[in-house]
Amino acid sequence: MISAVDLRAGMTFVQDGKLIRVLEASHHKPGKGNTVMRMKLRDVRSGATYDTTFRPDEKFERAYLETKEVQYLYSMGDVATFMDLETYEQYEIQTSTIENELKYLLENMEAKIQFYGSEVIGVELPTTVVLTVAETQPSIKGATVTGSGKPATMETGLVVNVPDFIETGEALEINTSEGTYMRRAQK
Repeated sequence: MISAVDLRAGMTFVQDGKLIRVLEASHHKPGKGNTVMRMKLRDVRSGATYDTTFRPDEKFERAYLETKEVQYLYSMGDVATFMDLETYEQYEIQTSTIENELKYLLENMEAKIQFYGSEVIGVELPTTVVLTVAETQPSIKGATVTGSGKPATMETGLVVNVPDFIETGEALEINTSEGTYMRRAQK
C-alpha cells in the first residue's frame, strides 16, 4: 500500500479495479481546512485523463510493472508491433493507447514496454531520441539561438519548436518527456 502523499508523476496504482498512472502530483494547502494532494491521473486501459484530489493519508495498492527491452517494428492500421529483443516474441499494442509515444518512435528503434501481469499497458521511451526535420520554414540569415524559434515537423509527425537557424533535413535530439528540442544530433 502507498499513501497519496507518496505518489509521484510516473507511478502507477490500482483504484477500484482500474490501473491508474499519475501524470502530475502536487501538495495543496487551502486557506482553511486540511492539506490535499492534487493529482492529474490517467486510466491506463481507457486512456481517459482526469483531475482529482486525495487526502494525504489515503492508501492505494501500488501496481508493480515489469518492463522488457523491445524493438519497435511497425504500425499497421490501429496496431503497433514490437519485438522482444531476447525471445523475439512479438507484442501488439493498440495505437490509440500509445498515440503520443509513437510520435517519438522510428521503425527498428529500441524502447521498453510495460506489463501489468501479462497485460501490455504501455511504452516507456528513452529520455532522448534523434529525429530528422521533415519540414520547417527556411532559416533566417543572422538568426541567433536566443530567437523565439519556429515550428518544425519531424519525420514522425511530431511538431517541435526549434531555433531559427535549423533547416529541413537536419537531425535533432528531442527530449521525450517534454517534447522539446535539445540540440543538433552528433554525427
